[in-house]
Amino acid sequence: MNSVYPIEKLEERIGYVFEDKELLLTALTHSSFKNELTGNDRDDYERLEFLGDAVLELVSSDYIFKNNPKMREGEMTSLRASLVCEPTLAGCAREIGLSEHILLGHGEDKHGSRNRDSIISDVFEALIGAIYLDSGISEAKRFIESFVLTDAGRRVMFHDSKTRLQNLIQGRMGTLEYRLIGEKGPEHAKVFTAAVYIDGREVSRADGSSKKGAEQKAAYEALGKLK
Repeated sequence: MNSVYPIEKLEERIGYVFEDKELLLTALTHSSFKNELTGNDRDDYERLEFLGDAVLELVSSDYIFKNNPKMREGEMTSLRASLVCEPTLAGCAREIGLSEHILLGHGEDKHGSRNRDSIISDVFEALIGAIYLDSGISEAKRFIESFVLTDAGRRVMFHDSKTRLQNLIQGRMGTLEYRLIGEKGPEHAKVFTAAVYIDGREVSRADGSSKKGAEQKAAYEALGKLK
């Protein structure tokens, strides 16, 4: 029942101690780990992910509605999408070191799945679901507010970084280009490296589990340098 790193470290990082440790372990269990163990009756994280996704949407919707009294429905929907999208949640998960604790099968772990945005973000939602089942909506809300909704402006900027960068460069009458400069890893767990070129000069580069994700990260890095 041990994760890659002791779960007590994760509990310390998030400021929450589970009454039912099995809920936390289930939230960290990938299907590949479950399938490699004989006689293991623990579920993988998928059902908890489903629940956590719903709790996250409710809490983030409530937060946006109460804190933006003049914002129209379409704007609120767009803001929520920025806060709960895969790259944003993967970033939140990395901030608490969640990938260190994911229980993966040997093959998945060997191929770098521990660092894939899709898996890390799913486990993050499963963790929300586990907290909700363990203690109810108040603790789940505290976790979401602490690790998703805090610094929401920066997270939205990351989500919209390509659009923001394009608008900035167009305003300067410059040229903007994204180049894929490398990829590595097996087909199902590739890591892409993208670079941002402004007026023909490389400004930033970044890795991602998809071409779009790598470009988004590179754009965010470029914005930081330009501003």
